[in-house]
Amino acid sequence: MLELKNIDLASDPLARQFVKTEEVGVVFAQEEGSLISLEGPNRYRVGDAVITGSTGDRWSVSRDRFEAKYEPVSPTMAGQDGRYRGRPVPVLAKQIAEPFTAARSAGGDMLRGEAGDWLLQYAPGDFGVAGNGRFMQVYRRIGDA
Repeated sequence: MLELKNIDLASDPLARQFVKTEEVGVVFAQEEGSLISLEGPNRYRVGDAVITGSTGDRWSVSRDRFEAKYEPVSPTMAGQDGRYRGRPVPVLAKQIAEPFTAARSAGGDMLRGEAGDWLLQYAPGDFGVAGNGRFMQVYRRIGDA
């Protein structure tokens, strides 16, 4: 299995910019916990967002990162449980041809990807993984119509 370390997709000529085009359900954690996403464990703290995507996938996002990445969908008010959509913030993404692992910055969790899944870089040192099917449903390459 490919073990990705010291990654910076900004210097990778095969990485491209994408934006997420998904509306999600959000519950803000009332206590610390963890969940197992398709890509591996996601630990969260009180106040962090526990998200259910349009494809049923679940993951967590720290509260400070959530505020920058998502906006409420009316009638949900910011900071309340409810429906949110991703802000059109570009992320770098690269499809990986073989099974791989990558460290997730939040909580130090190790994420796993299958052959054909996508490595996402939200910021330097901050990564996620999306299965190919989900990626194709909810991400749009910047510059494509």
